[in-house]
Amino acid sequence: MANLKSSKKDIRRIAKRTMRNQAAKSQLKTLAKKVRVRGTGENSSDEKSAAIAYVSALDKAVKRGIIHANKARRAKSALSSLIFA
Repeated sequence: MANLKSSKKDIRRIAKRTMRNQAAKSQLKTLAKKVRVRGTGENSSDEKSAAIAYVSALDKAVKRGIIHANKARRAKSALSSLIFA
């Protein structure tokens, strides 16, 4: 356990960031799953709206520093190959 006041504050700050980052990553996984499930269906408007939401969430996660930019690029590439293949 930390002894310094600033170190204790750092621990609290890190815990908040970790929870926020875990929630964001979980949301990304959920959106990816929705895209995969809807990608197998016949309704293209649902598929398109799910894909748009997923790409938007990826971009926001990159902007916030939650995921690396290259990971988002790979996910978008996989999404496009899923939709257009």
